[in-house]
Amino acid sequence: MTGFGGRAAAHTLALAALLLAAAAPPSRADFAEGLAALDAGDFESALEVWRPLAAAGDAEAQVALAGLYRDGLGFPADLAQALRWYRRAAEQGDAVAQLNLGDLYSRGEGVPRDLVQAYLWLSLSAAQGRRWPEQRRREVAALMTAAELAEAERLAEAWRPTE
Repeated sequence: MTGFGGRAAAHTLALAALLLAAAAPPSRADFAEGLAALDAGDFESALEVWRPLAAAGDAEAQVALAGLYRDGLGFPADLAQALRWYRRAAEQGDAVAQLNLGDLYSRGEGVPRDLVQAYLWLSLSAAQGRRWPEQRRREVAALMTAAELAEAERLAEAWRPTE
């Protein structure tokens, strides 16, 4: 019994399966492919692999992509793009992104120097057991006023990752 209705249903199911496959998140193998390209010095291929992963919300790919932009590997450095991707990963709770974002704010690289933001992001990274952000946070705190420090601690306490 393969009348018109049967073929239409089969086509609909096939189309649905194709759409679901196309919408599936990229795999960790894709990320590893980007790492292999990076290790081989093929920065353009790493960028091509990681960009769709990052756009899909993969925090690890966002950090890797931000690093390419920050360091200008294979193309001119673009701190605005680096900040964009570090922020997206940091907001998801990625400790490495939080560390890097805090460091950029503390140095005023790509953004106006903002010790409150630096302290916030370094605190969040340090809270995940990282030693270097804890040390860097102490250095930043030594430069802050009591009001700035109180504001940064309030922000850190209230912070919640995005989903």
